[in-house]
Amino acid sequence: MKDLSQFLSTAEEAARNGGRVLEEWAGKFTAREKSPANLVTEADLASEQAIFETIRSRYPDHGFLGEEGLSEDQGDSPYRWIIDPLDGTSNYVHRFPYYAVSIGLERAGELVLGVIYDPTRDEMYSAVTGEGATLNQRKISVSTIADLPQAMCMASLPIKADRDDVAIRRFLDMIQKAQTVQRTGSAALNLCAVACGRIEAFWSTSLKPWDMAAGVVIVREAGGIVTTCSDENFSVYEPNLLATNGAPLHQSITEALCVASKPTE
Repeated sequence: MKDLSQFLSTAEEAARNGGRVLEEWAGKFTAREKSPANLVTEADLASEQAIFETIRSRYPDHGFLGEEGLSEDQGDSPYRWIIDPLDGTSNYVHRFPYYAVSIGLERAGELVLGVIYDPTRDEMYSAVTGEGATLNQRKISVSTIADLPQAMCMASLPIKADRDDVAIRRFLDMIQKAQTVQRTGSAALNLCAVACGRIEAFWSTSLKPWDMAAGVVIVREAGGIVTTCSDENFSVYEPNLLATNGAPLHQSITEALCVASKPTE
C-alpha cells in the first residue's frame, strides 16, 4: 500500500497550481453559458489542466474524474482522483471571494484523501483517512454546538428551483428552526466550514461527485458526520448529502429535513 502522505503532498501542490491559475485569470476570462445560472470559464479548463498535469506526472497509472469532462480510466490501479478545478464558478465570475479548488482521492471505491484550497484566503484544507484534518497544517475540528436553534447552517439549492421544490421547502422550514441558514455557492468551502467549526451543518441534494469528494474526507477527519439527508449511508455518486458536527445535532437536522420533505396537504 502506497503512503498516502505522498499523495497528499502532490494533491496540495496541484491545488495550489490550480488556484494560481484561477487568480491569474481573474478579471480576464470570457464566460459562456453551460446551463442557466451556471457559468463556466476558460479559467476552469486551465485550472483543471494544471491540476491534471501535476498529478499525472507523478502517478501516470491513476484514474481521473473531473467536472470539465475529465475522465481517465485507472486501468489496474485502485486509485482515482476526483477533481473540481473551480467550485463556486458563479462566485468567481462575479469576483465574490468564495470559491475553491477541490481534489479528492478514491482508493478501490473508498474516499481516502481530500484537499481543498481557497486561493483568496490562501487557506489549504487537507485530510487523509485516519490522520485527522488540517487548515494550513494546523489541526481542525468541528464545533460543539448541539442545539439546532443555535446552529449556523448552509444549504445548496438546485439551479432555478421551482418554489414547490422540496429543497426550497427544506430551506424555508430550516430558517425557522436553525439560528440561520445561508446559501453560498461553494459546496467545497461549505464542507470545510463544517470541518473547522465555522458552521454546524451543510446539506444538498443537487451535487456532483467532484463537489463532495474532498470535503467529505475533511469533515469526517475533523470529527463530523456525513450521511444522506435521511440519515442513510452516503455515496459520493448520489446527490444526497448532510454533513454536520455530529450527534445530537445530526439527528435533529435529519428529523427536521424529513419533516420538511413531506408533501403539504
